[in-house]
Amino acid sequence: MEKTFMPDFKDQEQLYEHQLEGLKWTLSHAYKGSPFYRKHLEATGVIPEDIKSLDDLSNLPFTSGNDLKEGYPLPLLSVPEKDVVRIHASSGTTGKRKILSYTQNDLDEWFDMFARCYEIAGLTCEDRVQIAVGYGVWTAGMGFQLGCERLGAMAIPVGPGNIDMQCQFLVDLQSTVFCCTASMALLMAEEINKRGIKDQINLKKIILGSERCSSAMWAKIKELMGLEDMFDITGMTELYGPGTGLDCPKHEGIHYWADKYILEILNPDTLKPVEDGEIGEMVVTTLCKEAVPLIRYRTRDLTRKISNLCSCGNILPMHDKIMGRSDDMIILRGVNIYPGQIDEVLSSIPDVGSEYQLHLERKDDGKDYMTIKVESRQGIDSVNTQDTTTKIKKMIKSKVMVSCDAHICAYGELPRYAGKAQRIFDNRS
Repeated sequence: MEKTFMPDFKDQEQLYEHQLEGLKWTLSHAYKGSPFYRKHLEATGVIPEDIKSLDDLSNLPFTSGNDLKEGYPLPLLSVPEKDVVRIHASSGTTGKRKILSYTQNDLDEWFDMFARCYEIAGLTCEDRVQIAVGYGVWTAGMGFQLGCERLGAMAIPVGPGNIDMQCQFLVDLQSTVFCCTASMALLMAEEINKRGIKDQINLKKIILGSERCSSAMWAKIKELMGLEDMFDITGMTELYGPGTGLDCPKHEGIHYWADKYILEILNPDTLKPVEDGEIGEMVVTTLCKEAVPLIRYRTRDLTRKISNLCSCGNILPMHDKIMGRSDDMIILRGVNIYPGQIDEVLSSIPDVGSEYQLHLERKDDGKDYMTIKVESRQGIDSVNTQDTTTKIKKMIKSKVMVSCDAHICAYGELPRYAGKAQRIFDNRS
């Protein structure tokens, strides 16, 4: 029998018992090892011994990205510096980066979690995994590669971009799995068809991460490449890196590794739990992270918790795809808009393609206006588009509760990206 990276809990009760023990350990470890956490907890009148049940989690204070930036260069460190064997950093573009420290045990936990993602996607040691994400101080490349090696599959670490090499290796090395952003996957799918090499490659699966993928883009990539399946992987630098959850072949939601961290879905304004099925901010508390444990860390990522268990039989809980970030929210005429809402509307319109842009401007009348530029689906006339334009405007008004203009572009007219796509162009002064 092949090694499994899945936990062996018999039922959810065992999982909850495990979480409580992990929560107690994290509080004790952080309190003893980190001056920041000791002061942070004492300010709210909480000490580790106060944790008697999982319900006590709500009494703990929140931490945020600002805490990581203010503690630069080694923030929230809860072990002696001599125990740190690696650092990674977030891809933030403003101010000081968030640097995260790792002990050897932290790395082992991370790679086991990532191997679990590959396992749940059905990969084996026979697979050849072409990795087209960033390397260096970012967590992406190292996570995908070392998780692959932990599973025992062949890693092909090409990195992002470099389309000629990507195509050559797909043909020559017969890669079976491709790991990249959604934008890179679309770029590769179109390039493979343009070069006429679809029949020369052996690609079976794609694992997508780092950015939201709309249903329309998902369907387009799968169709152009003739894939057996595609998977959505989640993660963030603060929480080890990518590999903290994946949707299984049932695609009923993203299984997250509740044996490694507790997930709360909270209203980003009130910081109270949302109702089941409502969108809220992901707040995470780690259960075994040594160097930089997280206690009620506000990720800013938005999703919904899925209350029912997956039909695959896995008892690990699920959340929905990431809808966007609370700090990516657009406010237009007093209405809060998340990019994921636009994705959902456009993906429901048959003649619309997967690529779109939101353009915001403030006109001379002092009011804000939004124009959605969207490609027509491949093979659809982009000239006679009045019906589609009208449908977009009506559905955005109905579903998102804001008016917009719509402009239909020809298929392939909007730019493609090897990294994350730029969707929002806010030209308001």
